[in-house]
Amino acid sequence: MLQDMVLESSDVNEFLDGLAKLAADALSSEGSEVFCGVTLLRSRAKGNVASSSEQARLMDEVQYQFDDGPCIRAAREGQVYVVPDFRSESRFGEYTRAIADHGVRSVIGVPIPLDGLAAAGLDLYSTRENAFDEAAIAAAVDLAREASKSLRMAVRVAHLSDTGDQLRAAMSSRTTIDVAAGIIMGQNRCSHDTAMTILKAASSGRNKKLADVAAAVVTSIGQELPETHFDS
Repeated sequence: MLQDMVLESSDVNEFLDGLAKLAADALSSEGSEVFCGVTLLRSRAKGNVASSSEQARLMDEVQYQFDDGPCIRAAREGQVYVVPDFRSESRFGEYTRAIADHGVRSVIGVPIPLDGLAAAGLDLYSTRENAFDEAAIAAAVDLAREASKSLRMAVRVAHLSDTGDQLRAAMSSRTTIDVAAGIIMGQNRCSHDTAMTILKAASSGRNKKLADVAAAVVTSIGQELPETHFDS
């Protein structure tokens, strides 16, 4: 089922939303609803949050405001955090009072093992104290473990997409610089090395990126910036 969610999801966020809803449904019971958030911490972003409901999303936002909480710690430290009752909790500083003011009483934060590109965790909330017994905690850990392979796949896809975007940008800049160098060579009847020296001197003197200076050279003679064909 989780593999199907990955294949049917258009991006990591959509997959995480589905995972949060699946976890909430699996751990809720009659008269005891569980809200689930998923925290994804990546190197270039503080976190990506997905939620089973609006209430879960708001509770996750509280953790991000304080940069602390059971799920953030679970994701960062790779260990399970259980809070039976926030009214008697002392591990999370000011976050504890803030989350209790929202009516949350008990929480489980469960790490989702990943490969190092990111860290992730399931955050399970309840408005009842002592809502999560040993069976519920074990079920949450099992779900996180099962989700791990699928989430690693989704994170890798996102990482490759990010890398591709960076490569396309680098190729585009390189192409623009080469075209600008060619223009300077034609105008000044100089070598490629001399043209590059002129571009670099202009970049340094104007305190602008080399690619931006090159783009200005290209557009100054009425030419459009070159396109790359990385995707073809």
